[in-house]
Amino acid sequence: MASSICALSPSVPSHLTKTTLPLFQGSKCEMSRRTFAVKGIVASGVSVSSSTLTAEPLPSSKGFERLPYKAEGYNYWTWRGHKIHYVVQGEGSPIVLIHGFGASAFHWRYNIPELAKKHKVYAIDLLGFGWSDKALIDYDAMVWRDQVVDFVTEIVKEPAVLVGNSLGGFTALVAAIGLPELVNGVALLNSAGQFGDEKRESKTSEETALQKFVLKPLKEVFQRVVLGFLFWQAKQPARILSVLKSVYINSSNVDDYLVESITRPAQDPNAGEVYYRLMTRFMMNQSKYTLNAVLSELSCPLLLLWGDLDPWVGPGKANRIKEFYPKTTLVNLQAGHCPHDEIPELVNKALLDWLTTLTPEVTLQTV
Repeated sequence: MASSICALSPSVPSHLTKTTLPLFQGSKCEMSRRTFAVKGIVASGVSVSSSTLTAEPLPSSKGFERLPYKAEGYNYWTWRGHKIHYVVQGEGSPIVLIHGFGASAFHWRYNIPELAKKHKVYAIDLLGFGWSDKALIDYDAMVWRDQVVDFVTEIVKEPAVLVGNSLGGFTALVAAIGLPELVNGVALLNSAGQFGDEKRESKTSEETALQKFVLKPLKEVFQRVVLGFLFWQAKQPARILSVLKSVYINSSNVDDYLVESITRPAQDPNAGEVYYRLMTRFMMNQSKYTLNAVLSELSCPLLLLWGDLDPWVGPGKANRIKEFYPKTTLVNLQAGHCPHDEIPELVNKALLDWLTTLTPEVTLQTV
């Protein structure tokens, strides 16, 4: 696989180069709800930045230090009456890692040990995912925003950098604007989120009796049947393995550890109902919170670690975010939807180098 490294700028680390990226125009890189449902991982992403690194994926991460898998999980915190799982390692300025749809803290297995050599690293399981409770609530982006905001306030207790992949990326963004005094920066890896159409006015029509009492109940029954089957299919190890291999360009790290970290939470008695609520409520209301609105309120530095070979979300989304939010550093990677697990060596280095550029700002904030 060919690789190229842009000309280096003396003002930034050796692997980062400042560049001007064109505003993305064209297809919206969106996937159908059915495709999403079958694959079970959020990919409606967008990312932005102002620097570029292109590198060839390494053969695999075998031999690199990896977070030990624990069937019982690591640490637990009670939030709004729900058990929340998280991992914490290391000492130093804190980083909070937030996983994507269908994943967990274990998806950061190759990042936590390396990042913890210089920072205090937290990895949290969002409510409804991983080892956290499968709460039967109405899921919404603001639920996870509140969870992360409270986690930083109650557990981290000091200014931190939020790092998120896919759904976790959008969660990091909305949490950052909800707690600006405790967020020094945000890093997104193939983040979820959609740009809204400002010209399109939202239209609401009054629900008729036929729609309310006949069509709506029938639609819900149909959705439960279809989504019940799709959930059963999506949680099969063979299906998970197939989907992972389709979004990892180099599938060397698609192994039993990764598959187990996804299948085990799906065995929870409430997992099917959580899946149904996510697909029918959260997914249908994604446009309620747009990247336009979120980025307009963001004030901290933004890093985009973007897998340009992501079959779900192309690099054009990163370009558009950069155009919208200039305080961005863009790092282009030859990887798929989950670059942190596919090429952790490059992601760890790029993230650590970017974090050093935040030190002066952190110092000023804490003096």
